[in-house]
Amino acid sequence: MSSYTMTITLERAYDDAVQAVRDALGEQGFGILTEIDLRATLKNKLDVDIAPHVILGACRPALAHEAIQAEPSIAAVLPCNVVVRSVGESSTVVEAFDPDVMMGFADNDALHAVAHDAKKRITAAFTTLLGGSE
Repeated sequence: MSSYTMTITLERAYDDAVQAVRDALGEQGFGILTEIDLRATLKNKLDVDIAPHVILGACRPALAHEAIQAEPSIAAVLPCNVVVRSVGESSTVVEAFDPDVMMGFADNDALHAVAHDAKKRITAAFTTLLGGSE
């Protein structure tokens, strides 16, 4: 795990992992606002090939609203980016920006509560993806 992301590795194919990530985030109240297909974008713009790699812009509207009420400038780091990238035929890495790291940007007690809730929900989604229970 890096110092700024929450990371898990799933022993499943990329396409299956992307759908499972969408489902697990949905169970935690997150919707996907944006989707950036890095593989297609880099091929189109730079004519380079990379493994399948997508950035999902996940948002739980209630948390986003709370965060913006506490610190309007926090909108610059919303939505929460969740990355899904293939590291083999049957292995996929899933990473999310750690909400605790966001606290380095703002010293605001109300924002700490939002970050704690977001991290709890992302952790629950990752636990589900790994086949555990919350």
